[in-house]
Amino acid sequence: MEDYRLLVINPGSTSTKLGVFQRDTRLIVESIAHSQEELGGFERIVDQESFRFNTIIEFLTNKKINVDSFDAVIGRGGLLQPLPSGTYLVTPQMLKDLRAGVQGEHASNLGGILADRIATRCSCRAFIVDPVVVDELLDIARYTGFPEIRRRSIFHALNHKAVARRAARDLKKPYTECNLIVAHLGGGISVGAHYKGCVMDVNNALNGDGPFAPERAGTVPANDLVELCFSGRFTKDQLKKRLAGKAGVVAYMATNNMRDIEARIDAGDADAEELLEAMAFQVGKEIGSRAITLKGDIDGIVLTGGLAYDTRFVSLITSWVEFLGPIMVYPGEDEMQSLAEGGLRVLDGEEEARVYAGSYH
Repeated sequence: MEDYRLLVINPGSTSTKLGVFQRDTRLIVESIAHSQEELGGFERIVDQESFRFNTIIEFLTNKKINVDSFDAVIGRGGLLQPLPSGTYLVTPQMLKDLRAGVQGEHASNLGGILADRIATRCSCRAFIVDPVVVDELLDIARYTGFPEIRRRSIFHALNHKAVARRAARDLKKPYTECNLIVAHLGGGISVGAHYKGCVMDVNNALNGDGPFAPERAGTVPANDLVELCFSGRFTKDQLKKRLAGKAGVVAYMATNNMRDIEARIDAGDADAEELLEAMAFQVGKEIGSRAITLKGDIDGIVLTGGLAYDTRFVSLITSWVEFLGPIMVYPGEDEMQSLAEGGLRVLDGEEEARVYAGSYH
């Protein structure tokens, strides 16, 4: 196998995480923090392109890494048009949609843009891997009962796919022959039914669907939400930020740090204990609904994300769903490794790079 050198770029709202890999071995993974003063002058996230590009070049230079030495540059995928899972070549159409923010403004939109800019300098290819808009839903899963609104697939696709492949390897089966329920447990919670390599059904973890989470409301009673919208207590933007960012655990307990919740439970806080049980209960119900999607044919129930380190939380979820199938726990999410592996699959010829079409549905 070729000893490929890869650069991985994962932009966040206040940082740029960079990784240098020799094949799948990480040589460097570091996060560069950006102050509010540095970012405050940019009207749109994509306006930060040159600033972040120069920051990356400076970082590589300081680390004495030849900027022209990379065989591929892989960026975090952004809010593109819905697309099937895979590793995508960065193309002019993709760059156009990332800059336009066709499904919204997000720091991850810079991933493909920066990857392309550096790859052009290196004369190599730029890729993105499994962005959050991966859409493999059944058509019947898009219905809401309200014709003006269709369900959208926005979830933690990169980690879902990476841990599903890992679970498949542990089951000694190809991912494309496995039926898995994957629950990503983080600041947002997404639960997907993986049917032979495709995520047939998943809750929209960003825009108010599924279990409540440390920072998100999840599904709420529609009529009560309408009443709140017209109560005069919130502007539209305030309520949207409340639903995804200031809801869930943080709304009840004034913290989104689950270690604080665990400490309160250990100190005898009954309210904190009940809240954790309620969140586990809702995750369990979401897993149960995905069991219906798979018609009960389940090879494994996979728990992943940062909250999967919380043994109490995992145990509570397990108590609700273990009758459905074996529980497989892979704590955390290694986005940098997953991005590198996605690029390697193309470089090694295991899969062909997809070309972004801009419209799939």
